[in-house]
Amino acid sequence: MSVPAPAPIRHLYVHVPFCPSICPYCDFHVLTRQSGMVEQYLAQVEREAERLAAEYPVELDTVYLGGGTPSFLRDSEMAALVGSVQRWLGWGRAENTLEINPGTVSAERAAHWRALGFDRASVGVQSLHDPTLLFLGRRHSAAQARAAVEHLLAREFRVSGDLITAVAGQPLEADIRGLHELGVGHISAYTLTIEPGTEFARRGVTVSEADERRGFEVTAALLAELGYERYEISNYARPGQQSQHNLAYWHTRHYLGLGPGAAGHYPAAAPAVSMRRTNPHLHEWLAGAQGEAEPVTGHDWVTDALFMGLRLRAGVNLAELSQRSGVDVAHDYAPAIRANVERGLLVQEGQQLRATEAGWWILNSVIGDFLELDLARP
Repeated sequence: MSVPAPAPIRHLYVHVPFCPSICPYCDFHVLTRQSGMVEQYLAQVEREAERLAAEYPVELDTVYLGGGTPSFLRDSEMAALVGSVQRWLGWGRAENTLEINPGTVSAERAAHWRALGFDRASVGVQSLHDPTLLFLGRRHSAAQARAAVEHLLAREFRVSGDLITAVAGQPLEADIRGLHELGVGHISAYTLTIEPGTEFARRGVTVSEADERRGFEVTAALLAELGYERYEISNYARPGQQSQHNLAYWHTRHYLGLGPGAAGHYPAAAPAVSMRRTNPHLHEWLAGAQGEAEPVTGHDWVTDALFMGLRLRAGVNLAELSQRSGVDVAHDYAPAIRANVERGLLVQEGQQLRATEAGWWILNSVIGDFLELDLARP
């Protein structure tokens, strides 16, 4: 009996770690540009893309360049990076996203990115209020953000605008309406969080629960009024504008990770359900080091899938999770499901399980109930 060929991996994340400056709230793997570093990065991307192509079957639906600030790369550098990806791994048939800092955009650069094959832009607007941008350490102005969106829309990009909420004194309604009026089809709204080790943490900056709650509720209500569907806890879209790449994460699909610090989620041989690998940070990665492969089995995979999938308005299908994991999810997780349904935090309709808005607000607590179950983990 022949063994079926493994299904191709359809999603690719490329990490570009370089930024013009480090924002005080940022805890990602980023660094400012240094002489010769980008050239070394591009050479190693080429080598790693070749290795991934040899190791896995790949038929890409989506490509996502994140960072860092990918749009900080010079035009020739971006062309070289895209060339390496396309040469070894191909290009997304459905969606190719570039993360963009508004201060890096001009009409000419927007045209260049579009010609390279990008069709979706995720723009780090964060706010359209200059004092809020100054507090957040952003180097662009509100006027630059507006101009950036306009340049990208003029080149027929599907544009997503990022907003940070829960900033004291932020005119949140004006920020939301401003992005809507610019014509973006997608808005990602994330609460300002103070992570250990960041500049904000060292300065003792805090976020009040009242500001956090207000941001959560005002964003949802106003974007619904403006015609955006809240399809994920922090993401809102007009029809046809959902992020196909991010949906792959939330549905726990396999994806390749290319670049320093990039995470990938790969197929694995039984008894593992899948395998995670996170690349080392830049200097080790440039030297050719690969991340340690971590097999993910049974219940741990289900917990990951619940954590990601319950972020979606549609939630998760328990039968599908069981089929993919080999775990009887409805049975093994019944105590946590039942307790959170009774608390009004989850709703179960047949095999479909989803979070209510009250459940979204304390989703980490809900997932904690699943983690606390006494389940055998091989």
